[in-house]
This record gives sequence, C-alpha cells and structure tokens, in this order.
Amino acid sequence: MLAGTQDLLTTQVHRIFIRATPEEIWDALTRPGWTQKYGYRAAVQYDLRPGGLYLAFATGATRLREARDVIMDGEVVIAEPPWRLVQTWHALFDAAATAESETRLSWQIEEDDTGICTLTVVHELAGAPRTAALMDGRDAVLGGWDWILSDLKTLLETGRPLGRAW
Repeated sequence: MLAGTQDLLTTQVHRIFIRATPEEIWDALTRPGWTQKYGYRAAVQYDLRPGGLYLAFATGATRLREARDVIMDGEVVIAEPPWRLVQTWHALFDAAATAESETRLSWQIEEDDTGICTLTVVHELAGAPRTAALMDGRDAVLGGWDWILSDLKTLLETGRPLGRAW
C-alpha cells in the first residue's frame, strides 16, 4: 500500500468555503427540506441532542438501485447549532458498507468577518474501507464528499444545485 493510502482509508478531511451564514449552512445540513435539494437528495431526520437518532432515507433514484428505505443511520454525539455537529454515521448503501462498523462524522462551521464560512468535514473511517471508498469519490456512482459539498455550496450560493441527482 502506498504511503498515505492507509490515512485516506482512516480519516478524510474536506474543507469548503461558502458565502452563506452559519445558520443557512446548519439548516442545509440538518433539515429535510434542504437535504433533499443537494448531494444524494435524501431526506434526513435528526434528533439534535446527544444520543439522538440520525436517519437518511432513500430517494426515488436510490430506490431504483435497490437501496433500503434507510440509506444511512447514526447517533448525534455533539450538537452546537450552528457551529458544530458530531455524529456516528453508518452507510447502508450496499451489503459491504452495511457490514462495516459505524464511522464518525464531524461538521465544523466557522465564519469570518467578510460573510464567508468555512465548512470542514472530518470523516473518521477506521475499519470501514468500503465506506471510505464510497465517500472519497472512488465510486463514480456516488461521487463522495467532494460532490456533496460542491453541490451544497452551489445550492447555497446560487439557489440551484449542480443538477445531478442520484
């Protein structure tokens, strides 16, 4: 294995700069009306308190790929709206991902004095190589975090997603 490859399978860090308020970004991450407009277009359900449930539901497009009704699940670890969300995250996209352990996903939103926010996503993926491959974009069908965050940024800044639904 090449140096650095194991790190990719263990932790992925993605950072994007968005001209939006922290509250707009938070809502886009946690509210079904927003999450259905970008990325996988999945409705989510968050109980935003420690120990609260997280669920993401299959859309029509993902159902055509024989996905389950729930495509991701997890538990909220920390919720500090609109700045920080830490949760467990278990991909249920296919049998290989479902068989893996849950992973840990952290969202950090920071605002500067020019109206631009930095959104940093840290996905800890130890013991979940299939999920790591799905989320780093090596799986061309799903696109990974780079696609999801680019779609989110475009939606928040222009009012329109990039246009590719899963």
